[in-house]
Amino acid sequence: MLEEVERWLADRSWSAADRPLDQLLDLKRAAGTTVSVVLPALDEEATVGAIVEVIRRELIEGLPVPLVDELVVVDSGSADRTAEVAAKAGARVVHRDEILPRIPALPGKGEVLWRSLLATTGDIVCFVDADLRDFSASFVSGIVGPLLTDPGVQFVKAMYDRPLGDAPGQGGRVTELVARPLLNLHWPQLAGFVQPLGGEYAVRRSLLERLPFPVGYGVELGLLVDALHTVGLDALAQVDVGVRLHRHQGGQALGRMAAAIYRTAQVRLSRGHLVRPELTQFERGPDGFVPRTYAVDIEERPPMLGVKEYGRRHVA
Repeated sequence: MLEEVERWLADRSWSAADRPLDQLLDLKRAAGTTVSVVLPALDEEATVGAIVEVIRRELIEGLPVPLVDELVVVDSGSADRTAEVAAKAGARVVHRDEILPRIPALPGKGEVLWRSLLATTGDIVCFVDADLRDFSASFVSGIVGPLLTDPGVQFVKAMYDRPLGDAPGQGGRVTELVARPLLNLHWPQLAGFVQPLGGEYAVRRSLLERLPFPVGYGVELGLLVDALHTVGLDALAQVDVGVRLHRHQGGQALGRMAAAIYRTAQVRLSRGHLVRPELTQFERGPDGFVPRTYAVDIEERPPMLGVKEYGRRHVA
């Protein structure tokens, strides 16, 4: 590990308990900083309501000043009751296709996160996956904390244990098999991040609006790498929020995720052309193995500062 990264681990890795909620509220009130929480959601009716309820109860209601000013669920086309459950729990629900309708939406998580910048106004934007179970408010307060207490910090990732069933520390298979080797080999300054692909992170809007967004699974790696090049390692941080429990993907879905993440890394390494941006996997059928070919996410959305609707909102 680079000496720079060892120093960064000592100076920029914290626990959620390091910053009590009352301290954060005092600083937030004094600075007038606003915080938006965004939950990207697709068919998450089983979990999204409980997450919204915890954030509303513990970080909005009954506080001298809310830590969270805006709680938005962006639904990317759920076939279940995700939108209804989220709204009933107290979130503002916006459909992905209602945001920036001039540009047809592409499938993918990164597309939803990119569009959410137009659906929110907070100085700090905090992303939280909508499939978490046993959700704790510290997932939000923990990663927002450094942005309220240290003006030099601009991007904060959550770190946590990720069990796989009853096996502790065995979740995050794409992280260990794909993302961590890529980062260590090509961006060794980022080798200290425990959960580089985690979906819980808080970022100053002034940085997010300057970054391109891969539309699919590569969004977390892309944002992290681009943030490093834009603001430097010392502006990045991570906070331990405990244990993350969520729905795990099957092996083939993980393969598609891995391919998209590799493609995202490749674009950043060379900005070159991938000859065949597809991934073929195999499923057993009645007559043997059947090939299934999937397109690998290759689209990226430009920095939001270049979108005219975003610029008009700032002028207004």
